[in-house]
Amino acid sequence: MKALIALTAALALAGCGAASEETKAEPQSVLVSTAPAKQGALPQTVTAYGSVAPALNGAQTFSEAQPGQVTRLLVTPGATVRRGQALAVFVPAPASRSGYLQAVEALDSARKQRATIAQLLAQQLATQDQLVQADKAVVDARTALAALQAEGAGRAVHTLTAPFDGIVTAVSVAQGDRTQAGATLLTVVRAGGIVVTAGIDPAEHGTVAVGQLASLLRLSGGAALTGHVLRVSQALNAKTRMVDVDIAVPAGALLPGEGIQVAIATGQVSGWIVPHRAVVTAGGVPHVFQISGSKAKAVPVTVLLTSNAGDVVNGAIDPQRRLIVEGAYQVGDGDAVRWAH
Repeated sequence: MKALIALTAALALAGCGAASEETKAEPQSVLVSTAPAKQGALPQTVTAYGSVAPALNGAQTFSEAQPGQVTRLLVTPGATVRRGQALAVFVPAPASRSGYLQAVEALDSARKQRATIAQLLAQQLATQDQLVQADKAVVDARTALAALQAEGAGRAVHTLTAPFDGIVTAVSVAQGDRTQAGATLLTVVRAGGIVVTAGIDPAEHGTVAVGQLASLLRLSGGAALTGHVLRVSQALNAKTRMVDVDIAVPAGALLPGEGIQVAIATGQVSGWIVPHRAVVTAGGVPHVFQISGSKAKAVPVTVLLTSNAGDVVNGAIDPQRRLIVEGAYQVGDGDAVRWAH
C-alpha cells in the first residue's frame, strides 16, 4: 500500500514538472496598441520664443525738450485712449520761460536796431556794412526764438494728447514730478500695433519669410492663436544673438509683455505619418514595428520630421499592416504580440 502511494505521488510530481516545463516553453506575448499606416504631409515649422511688444512703428514715447513739472497725470498704465485724449499736463520750468521771453525781447530789439540803421543809411549817416550786420542780428535772433518755440518753451502750459487710438503701456513719472529736458514721460502703443517679437536660430533664417503663417501659444496656457510673419530682421540681435522675427496677431488678443511660443510654418514634408511614440530611436537605426501575423516586424525608417501632430518618416512600410504604438519600446523583431481589436 505504501509503495502504491509513493508511486502515485511520483507520477503526480512528474506531471507537474512536465506542465511547468510546457508553461516555460510557451512564448510570452506583449500587449500593444496599434494604429494604421498612412501617407500624407505635415507642416514643417520653426519654433521660437518671444514676447508681445509694440511694432517698430506702432508706439510713441512722449518727452519734453524743456525741464519742467508734470502737474496732472490723466492716465495709468494699461489704459485705453482715443485719438486727441488728454494724457498729462506739463508746465515748463520758470527758467525755460524766462529764456524764451529773453529771446522774444532780443528779436524785438534787433528789429528796432535794424530799422534805426536803415534810417541812418538813408541820411548817409550809416554804412551799408552796418545794415548788413543789423540784418544778420535779426536773422540770428529769429532763429534762436524759433528753436525755443519748437522745444515748447513758449507755452506756459502744455497738454500732452494721444496721437492715435491705442493703449498706454508705460508711465515713467508721477503727478507732481519735476523732470529734466528729454526725460521720458509715458508711452502709447497704437491699437493694432502689437506684435510678437521672437528670436529664431540664425541657421533657420533662410527658411522664414514674410507672410508665412504662425501658431502662437501663451506660455501661461490657453488656446492657440494664428498670426503671420510681418518682418524678418537681416541682422542678429546684439543681446540675444538670435534673428528677430515680428508676428502679427489679432487686435486685442494679447497683452504687452506676455511670453509666447511661436511655431512658423515654413513648408510641407511628405511621407508616412506615424505617431511619435511608434518611432523607436534607441539602439541604432530608427525603426518602427508592424504586426505580421501575431509577431512584431521591425522596419527601418528615416525620420524626416518630428512634431506634436506626429512624425513623418520614409521607409518600406506595408500599408496593409498596422503599426505598433504603445509597447514599441518593449518589443523586439519577431516577438509575439497581442492587441485589442
